[in-house]
Amino acid sequence: MAKIQKRYVCQSCGSVSHRWQGQCVDCSSWNTLVEEAGTSATPFAAKHNLQGGGRMILMSGLDAEVALPERMTTGIAELDRALGGGFVEASATLIGGDPGIGKSTLLLQAAAQMAMQGKSVAYVSGEEAADQVRLRAQRLGLGSAPVQLASATSTRDILTTLSSGTPPDLLIIDSIQTMHSDLIEGAPGTVSQVRASSQELIRFAKERGTALVLVGHVTKDGSIAGPRVLEHMVDTVLAFEGERSHQYRILRAIKNRFGGTDEIGVFSMQSEGLTEVGNPSALFLTQRDEGVTGATVFPALEGTRPVLVEIQALVVRLASGATPRRAVVGWDSGRLAMILAVLEARCGLSFSTAEVYLNIAGGYRVQDPAADLAVAAALISALSERPVPADAVAFGEVALSGEVRPVAHGPLRLKEAGKLGFERAMVPIAMAKDEGPLRLSGFRTLGQFVDHMLGRG
Repeated sequence: MAKIQKRYVCQSCGSVSHRWQGQCVDCSSWNTLVEEAGTSATPFAAKHNLQGGGRMILMSGLDAEVALPERMTTGIAELDRALGGGFVEASATLIGGDPGIGKSTLLLQAAAQMAMQGKSVAYVSGEEAADQVRLRAQRLGLGSAPVQLASATSTRDILTTLSSGTPPDLLIIDSIQTMHSDLIEGAPGTVSQVRASSQELIRFAKERGTALVLVGHVTKDGSIAGPRVLEHMVDTVLAFEGERSHQYRILRAIKNRFGGTDEIGVFSMQSEGLTEVGNPSALFLTQRDEGVTGATVFPALEGTRPVLVEIQALVVRLASGATPRRAVVGWDSGRLAMILAVLEARCGLSFSTAEVYLNIAGGYRVQDPAADLAVAAALISALSERPVPADAVAFGEVALSGEVRPVAHGPLRLKEAGKLGFERAMVPIAMAKDEGPLRLSGFRTLGQFVDHMLGRG
């Protein structure tokens, strides 16, 4: 009889070890290894027998005709934008976000919209009772939508129920960490259970042509809880971002096999639920005070959508001997340190005896490297106490040599700035030759940009 091997699986990253230890060797998490049912140890030759047992697979060329996948629009334009046009039949979508951010509210609104369009929609909640979901729907004004609702945690029961009739066009599982498969041992939420339950649900969706949506919890660092293989199993991964203290939410596509990544949908949390924000630039630029130092407008690009945000900086001089602090909200702290170093080494500005605070207004998070020049403008303005012109925007990437380099989609950024009433733009010299709706000031080096900001030339 084959010997059963013990194995210990990390509940944070899914790494497998054959002996217990206090710390996971892959993710360095402590006390996360849990013993799970193993597999029988079989000889290598038997495990990798190449004679018999397989079947021939059909090979085809790259030039074979392929039809574009059909989309099911949700009736929520911002959600459709993040998805690339809507849900795709027989696809699996994973959506994650902090507790209370609005994941269930958004999906319930989408389910109701699609159900009222004539699509069959099933909503299965493993965290709330059916009556709790009904109360939320009534509060959102969606109580009359023909959505099939259930409260269950057994994957076998869910699939048996859905297989007994016509499969739904859309199936929402809220959440995958509460699902339990009786094909494998372990409590709901463990790595093995999340993986097994997801496999069964995704297999059902692929075979029956159902669009599957899985809601996922997130860890304290913002990543989706469970094994990383879960993100590889699904076709689309959406991240619901935002601070609970702010009214707006951002739905960001970080993986999409049927569309572009880094597309965003912007929502505002109201008493009647999540409402769409068609012009997010106007939202992030409200209540701007003219003449305030340390504020610069930056045209960020999210997928194919330009979004204008305000970058704010504050520089506070300290007494001699005090340790200066660097605080960043909404941007990479390492990149701020790089910009400060370039300003000191290449431009002669001194920040070593000052505290530096950088903030992206409205709680927005910027990952675009084109923000370098706008951040530098905000820092120079705060240090010199000279405000940036209120009708100007800035963008460009700053190299360690002090060179200001061009970035992608400059005309699109300038067009969005022009629509909102801006008249000037500070850009890399290579982009200043293009004609556009704004007056362009080009800079080859960060030193030239500093001289311009300080009125030296």
